[in-house]
Amino acid sequence: MAPVPPGIRLLVTFNREQWYRAFTFMLTFLLYTSFHLSRKPISIVKSELHKNCSSASELATVALGSSGQEPSASSIHADTDCSWKPFDKSNYKQLLGAMDYSFLCAYAIGMYLSGIIGERLPIRLYLTVGMLTSGLFTCLFGLGYVYNIHSLWFYIFVQVANGLVQTTGWPSVVTCIGNWFGKGRRGLIMGLWNSHTSVGNILGSLIAGYWVSSNWGLSFIVPGLIIGAMGIICFLFLIEPHFHLQSLICGSPTSLSVLIQSYDTELLLPRNAVCVPLQPVEVVKSESELSAISFMGALRIPGVVEFSLCLLFAKLVSYTFLFWLPLYITKAAHLNAKKAGDLSTLFDVGGIVGGILAGVISDKMGKRATTCAVMLLLAAPTLYGFSMISQFGLGPTIGMLLVCGGLVNGPYALITTAVSADLGTHKSLKGNARALSTVTAIIDGTGSVGAAVGPLLAGLLSAGGWDQVFYMLMTADFLALLLLLRLVTKELSSSKSHPASAIE
Repeated sequence: MAPVPPGIRLLVTFNREQWYRAFTFMLTFLLYTSFHLSRKPISIVKSELHKNCSSASELATVALGSSGQEPSASSIHADTDCSWKPFDKSNYKQLLGAMDYSFLCAYAIGMYLSGIIGERLPIRLYLTVGMLTSGLFTCLFGLGYVYNIHSLWFYIFVQVANGLVQTTGWPSVVTCIGNWFGKGRRGLIMGLWNSHTSVGNILGSLIAGYWVSSNWGLSFIVPGLIIGAMGIICFLFLIEPHFHLQSLICGSPTSLSVLIQSYDTELLLPRNAVCVPLQPVEVVKSESELSAISFMGALRIPGVVEFSLCLLFAKLVSYTFLFWLPLYITKAAHLNAKKAGDLSTLFDVGGIVGGILAGVISDKMGKRATTCAVMLLLAAPTLYGFSMISQFGLGPTIGMLLVCGGLVNGPYALITTAVSADLGTHKSLKGNARALSTVTAIIDGTGSVGAAVGPLLAGLLSAGGWDQVFYMLMTADFLALLLLLRLVTKELSSSKSHPASAIE
């Protein structure tokens, strides 16, 4: 059989590469959508876990006096529509905040370990196990309703376990997507890709809202089954990125079609590219032989510390909205749980637009830190306006939800995707593709500390009024802005205009 001409072999390889990218983009999008879909129900169900227990207690007392028999816990819940024990007490906000904190604190701690572990295991297997176990614990929370479980420690245990296993998701999907796309359009591509966060929140709200009033257990069981099913799809179809350039491009150990200086460079091949015979060269170290980067080594990458601390406060704001917005709308606008959940999805719609806009602007300007700083600066006064939501009509409320969602989630989305990928493929790493998982885990793990603290503080501060919660959120935005000032100054003073110039 005659050998395949080099030009045809190159064209086939290029088409296969583009197909791999498109397929990985869509699959990882759906995989992480299912992660957020399974996290959202708790914020929708909160208003169902605690209703008007004061009136319920009065009705129970009357029933006791008239019948002479003490009603059971289940009969109180059924007859008076009281809150779900143990969230029927006056300190229910603190209990709900503690439950959020359990999940997010475990998530923050586990994230630092997850990146290190993820570097040393096959991504496909690691992600599959994480999704299957996350589906199990999400369903387990919903079974608390089915089996009438009222122990606070049961729900806290499930939240802690779920928080730990969900850390397998983010480093894995970012490593997959980040290594398939170069820096030239990374902000736009990853801005579009990162909309999975908001899409998952929207779908999670709609699914949980459908059953929240009739059977809130299904609000968890259905998302749990979905993420478990997606875990099986991940195992069957996920394509991990590889960088064996010799076999990928030309199939010959002594020929290459193009010189790729580092693995994060965009693979854009000219139409007239041909395989050029080269003299055999000594490979100093193949990608498979590169050792995993150390924790301290990742921290020494320029920009990692600043963006990590900035994300701590940015994610504090974002996750406070994620876990408390439906309950706030329920109380402020006097809506039921389903309507409040539906309205809260507008915040996520704004987040999709904000994330994409942040990516496009940062690509055009070549200034990731400056883009984040401007959005953080605008977010603080917007949050103050949002705090008066109960005084607005429906139209202004919808507008505030969209704008606030874009400004709050824009910096968060940019840092966790394009910035993390830029730092994880920094030139100082010399093409070590295995470092991206650790760098991503450090940045998102630090951000997750803020994500754990924010909802907990919201639960404590809301007891004195929701205004205190919004003052806390505005303070967090200003602190996030201050942490970026050095990088912003460096970007603005630099004459370079390529993406992420402050962290090169």
